[in-house]
Amino acid sequence: MRDHGGRRGRAGRGRAALVAGASALALTLLTACSGGPPGEPAPPAEVGWGFTHTRYSADQGEDRAVRRARATLEGTGLPQVQHLMGWGADNPEPRPGAYDFAAMDRRIALAGKTGATPVVTLCCAPDWMKGGAAGRTDWSVGSLERAPDPEHYADFARLAATTARRYPQVRHYLVWNEFKGFWNETEGRWDHEGYTELYNQVRRALKEVDPAIRVGGPYLVMDSFPPGRADGASREVRGAWGALDRRTVDAFRYWNRHKDGADFVVVDGSSYTVDGELVPDAFAATAKFTDVGRWLRAETGGRLPLWWAEYYVEPGDADDRRADWPESRRRAAHAAGLVALAKGGATTAFYWNPERPAAPCPGCLWRSTHLPDGGTPLPMLDLFTRFQREFGPGTRFASVPGDTASGLSVLADDRAVLAVNHRATARTVRIDGARVRLEAYEVRWLGRTGR
Repeated sequence: MRDHGGRRGRAGRGRAALVAGASALALTLLTACSGGPPGEPAPPAEVGWGFTHTRYSADQGEDRAVRRARATLEGTGLPQVQHLMGWGADNPEPRPGAYDFAAMDRRIALAGKTGATPVVTLCCAPDWMKGGAAGRTDWSVGSLERAPDPEHYADFARLAATTARRYPQVRHYLVWNEFKGFWNETEGRWDHEGYTELYNQVRRALKEVDPAIRVGGPYLVMDSFPPGRADGASREVRGAWGALDRRTVDAFRYWNRHKDGADFVVVDGSSYTVDGELVPDAFAATAKFTDVGRWLRAETGGRLPLWWAEYYVEPGDADDRRADWPESRRRAAHAAGLVALAKGGATTAFYWNPERPAAPCPGCLWRSTHLPDGGTPLPMLDLFTRFQREFGPGTRFASVPGDTASGLSVLADDRAVLAVNHRATARTVRIDGARVRLEAYEVRWLGRTGR
């Protein structure tokens, strides 16, 4: 199969940076629901912390390795996301009314066989919906990332409804991906009007299939400018790591005010700036997730669950170059990112699994199923599995005495504590009334003292 978007790919030309948040990460935890401020009811226990399938995954490869990978995923409880077209799925409707869901069937079946909650991202669109020829599929990034032409929004909505009828087990849909193709060249801003119209048509079509289907948007990219930039930077959402692009604020607010409805809000973004800078450093930069999350929750009145469809903490990972970090640092940075996301009110986030057909594979969740001895778990899988098990949707987080040391991320509920050492050296810190020695970049799970 061609590389139908092996990595995430970015939205269209002229796109500028988009987001950031507001202040450095507060290390003292709030006694609160994962969905909002203290005293607010917990959000619905739906989905949680999982991963997105990319071009290569556990549905194909060496037979024994495929079986091994499926066994590896069973019992993890990690939700799985699959795109409608690209990232492992073929063109679902190469000609009007002629469907090809074979690749998609394999991915949805994989979720079922491993006991996972399946989620579908409704992107991208068949060529004939965006100026191409029926029966032909151009897999180049420029073509894949084109949005449907406005006269084909209804066709894409019908394709979404067809998908929902084919997979009744899928109860959650994300509409489009990163505003791909929705850039207003003339005005130098996002075409939030076009996206919102597509979103509303798709949502109505899905609700006609089944009103209980959960639909979310706008899947807008939360990119940030570095500190000190005034041109185009938001004054509302900023911190030591940078500032939100004003065009992001405009796009989100337009969607929020003109959407027909939503069951959850979904965005994505990275802790680093559009220039690939980690400010002030790789760990402190994750405060952006907290600040942006709190801003989004405030904008929506705290009524909708907050999802991050993608999140990134390593510069260069957007174009298949993983940062040159030891796996211990990578795991610690992602753990700090998860803590920051949860503190910002997120109840769900998906790791973009960088699976590839060969080894090594930095950051992958399991060894490639294209290798005879593949399919075995890698360190990152344990992080997400444990985080989902301990801090799934509906978790009521608790404050932890003595967790305010610098260079430390801490998250806890009544049963467990997650501590992350940001430093490349070992240290002893006081957490929950006990002295704890943490090795360099250690991610440590602890039971609550006296509970």
